[in-house]
Amino acid sequence: MKRVLFFLGQLNDRDVEWMIHNGSKMELEAGYRLINKGEYIDSLYIVLSGQLAVCTDGKTNETLAKLESGEIVGEMSFIESRPPSVSVIAAKPSVVYKISREMINYRLSTNMEFRSSFYYAMALFLSNRLRKTTDQLGYGNPEEEDLIDTNILDGVAQAGSRFGQILHRFSEV
Repeated sequence: MKRVLFFLGQLNDRDVEWMIHNGSKMELEAGYRLINKGEYIDSLYIVLSGQLAVCTDGKTNETLAKLESGEIVGEMSFIESRPPSVSVIAAKPSVVYKISREMINYRLSTNMEFRSSFYYAMALFLSNRLRKTTDQLGYGNPEEEDLIDTNILDGVAQAGSRFGQILHRFSEV
């Protein structure tokens, strides 16, 4: 499942419209370094198309994960205000939606409903990512792999529509 749905499902239509109008599209060529390990980043990204590789940036530059459409990138550095511990490189030509930390922080400071929804959405997104990582390491419970809280499921259908809006908007830019 596209994890951006956990995120967008918790925001309202006004918030998604605000994000669409305050973000921009970036087209990345294969090999482009979107995020460098240890260097602060000033934006949050959503992968619209293509594929990004999460790399250790060590001697072997091992690929830890591949991220495709619907993934959020830069969320940990956004939450913690710390530089990333990995690099993110375009494995294929890709398109990402980018919104600056400055814009998000302004909205967070002026709209308490958005603030509450944004951080709850981030918590759901990060929880899902951690659960998937735990499963991949062999510590998860296979019977519960596809279980989703029904309260969250209600927002997923709306989130799919909202992600479609973002894709549509930035395919025309």
